[in-house]
Amino acid sequence: MVITNANDFRRAFSVSRETVEKIEIYGEKIRTWQKAVNLVAPKTLDDIWHRHFADSAQLLPLIPPAIKSLADFGSGGGFPGLVLAICLQDLRPEVKISLVESDQRKAAFLRDVAGAVDNPVQILSTRIEDDATKREIGAVDLICARALAPLDRLLGLIFPFCHESTVCLFPKGRSVEDEITRARVRWSFDVAHVESRTDCSGRIAILRDVQPSP
Repeated sequence: MVITNANDFRRAFSVSRETVEKIEIYGEKIRTWQKAVNLVAPKTLDDIWHRHFADSAQLLPLIPPAIKSLADFGSGGGFPGLVLAICLQDLRPEVKISLVESDQRKAAFLRDVAGAVDNPVQILSTRIEDDATKREIGAVDLICARALAPLDRLLGLIFPFCHESTVCLFPKGRSVEDEITRARVRWSFDVAHVESRTDCSGRIAILRDVQPSP
């Protein structure tokens, strides 16, 4: 799957014209803010529909139908969390979405985009491990994070936000199997893999029942 423009994105993910228009506004905001804040790798800016928007939106069909809350940790430029928030506003408006990004400038960018597209997403400019973050978000139904940390460290960061039915969606690269092996030293979890639709060497790790190892 190669997504090169708004029409490709709409066909690939079955979203409304209004949703695509909001993603287009998002893209314009990235180009404006990129001059001052490093939101994406400069070499990917001209391939943003595929490398960032589609790469994020491919998580949509993996989101369980019963979830009511979603948290994206280390959101950066909003991938995948803000893309999901924009798409789900039309598809599943009942889902409460929180983005956590400790970089104040990136958090300001996320707020600018959310305001421009009138999206109610919650944006926290705090560290994941802060007590304030844990109090504000609590346990959530679905957790996602892209390129935040290796899996063993990532699980330590997100575990306080898990309940017994929490599902985690983690886009990973070719080293995913090694990361899973290392993570199992300290963590117990069920895992399944889905091939990335945007990167032939990528995988999306779907984790359930995350617990510290006995």
